[in-house]
Amino acid sequence: MERGSAAAGSGATPVPAAPVAAEEGEGCAGLWELPVERCERRPECGRCSRPQKVCLCPFLPVHPLKVSTCLYIIQHPAEESRVLRTVPLLAACLPPDKCKILVGRRFSEDRYPELATVCRSPNTLILYPGAEATNLEEVAVMSASPSVMIIIDGTWSQAKDIFYKNSLFRLPKQVQLKTNISSQYVIRTQPTNTCLSTLECAAVALTIMEKNKSIQETILRPLQALCSFQLQHGAQIHHSKEHLLKNGLYDKPMPKNKRKLRRMELLQQKI
Repeated sequence: MERGSAAAGSGATPVPAAPVAAEEGEGCAGLWELPVERCERRPECGRCSRPQKVCLCPFLPVHPLKVSTCLYIIQHPAEESRVLRTVPLLAACLPPDKCKILVGRRFSEDRYPELATVCRSPNTLILYPGAEATNLEEVAVMSASPSVMIIIDGTWSQAKDIFYKNSLFRLPKQVQLKTNISSQYVIRTQPTNTCLSTLECAAVALTIMEKNKSIQETILRPLQALCSFQLQHGAQIHHSKEHLLKNGLYDKPMPKNKRKLRRMELLQQKI
């Protein structure tokens, strides 16, 4: 481009570029013969699924927690590929038969007969907030038998999509957490100050269902270590959107999508 523009400005006859291109081609030809270094993934720990250099196993319980409640984690496919996901840490704290993970967006009775049976059981609960949801504390007081808890893992919009577009998930009794605790998952942005990660929801729910306060502390320990490691290596603390709006720190343009815009307006009204 530089040679072409100079020739046009001076009125001189353009110099043929073919020889130069040929020379460049000859110089590049050898590059194809050079060995290519493949980018290999860092070795991962088989238990916590974290890179071995930042393994979180020292923060996990030595033995899986003994619980009677069985968790079914319904995971959106986008969560499965996230680097800083919390579900592997949750699964590492519990026996394999007490934490079952199903990945997908749509769950039909034909493809998931076991899940369909679980959803029809009177002892199954699904953790999803809403006007029709009962506070989990109230249900736990009345329930003495072992229960199954279904938790949807994904962003709020992903969780909403999974809940409302799968009729199976409207069969179990719907429950919610009545808690004012703030999320300790500070390396990921939450909509409000009281929104919790999947691991935190499970920790609080199991503590209530099992009537054992030590469960929450044990499950949260690896999450606290994960956030600490990330912050030490350059990660920034992510405040909730509610916090940013309240303090005039939300500097992103308002969303154009009507549903997302409505959610932002509701957050502002809450403030």
